[in-house]
Amino acid sequence: MKQPFDQAVKRHGQTVLRVCRAVLGRGPDADDAWSETFLAALKAWPDLPEDTNVEAWLVRVAHRKAIDVTRARARRAIPSDDLPERASPLGNPGGDEYGVWTAVAALPQRQRLAIAYHYLGGLPHAETAEIIGGSTDAVRRAASDGIKRLRQIYPADDYPKGVPR
Repeated sequence: MKQPFDQAVKRHGQTVLRVCRAVLGRGPDADDAWSETFLAALKAWPDLPEDTNVEAWLVRVAHRKAIDVTRARARRAIPSDDLPERASPLGNPGGDEYGVWTAVAALPQRQRLAIAYHYLGGLPHAETAEIIGGSTDAVRRAASDGIKRLRQIYPADDYPKGVPR
């Protein structure tokens, strides 16, 4: 790949982070998956063919890293008698003021993954179906159901488009 790697990070970093957060939820696991994605991508970068769709490739790498994090999370024991205090929002960029990430995390896994890879990762439904399994129509339906559920939680009248932040 002749394109400098840092340009790929700048161009697709936010997309990869959104995918990681949609799959793993907000927090250090998503951040770790994002970092692991770009570390793996950096190693493979010199051998990547010129005609590769970099964004789609990075989303696939992020998917695999998210699976790795999910497996590691399942093996990790967290013994505790007391619940930890609430995490401080200080110094954490991109807060979840509207609870969007919480709402996305509450979706059934298939809907969450379909939304993550199609709407946030930019993959066509066919490629999303290759990643998460099932038919293109089933993935399209899962994404549609997930978006419908999010629209029920966040009606368009309450959250107008294009509001400057």
